[in-house]
Amino acid sequence: MDEIEQKRLKALEHRYREAARDYFAARVRFYHQATGGSYRRITIRDQRSRWGSCSSTGTLSFNYRLMFAPPKVLDYVVVHELCHLTHMDHSKDFWNMVASVMPDYKIYQKWLREHGRELTLEGYLARKGIPLGL
Repeated sequence: MDEIEQKRLKALEHRYREAARDYFAARVRFYHQATGGSYRRITIRDQRSRWGSCSSTGTLSFNYRLMFAPPKVLDYVVVHELCHLTHMDHSKDFWNMVASVMPDYKIYQKWLREHGRELTLEGYLARKGIPLGL
């Protein structure tokens, strides 16, 4: 990849991260009505091994690469992290709460496990037929 392509990719990544801020905030507001709990802020990151997290201080963090996943998969991660505001573990009560908000969550959990590695900007552009070079 040449320098121009790297700059273009960096600019596109920045745009997707900015879009992710607004999109995740909207999805959190939507599902928060059903999950309750209180959060302080939302952060957007690019993590290699995590799709989301919830800190004990109420910070919800999401991986911007979820923007390249089907919308229901992204919603599953939002619901998962919001449920951690009430249950800071993966207990039966936690999973029951996830299921009460999203009964078919296991479908999206499985999709993410099977396809998560494909969620890259380069892969997304290729699937859309958008060339990296100009």
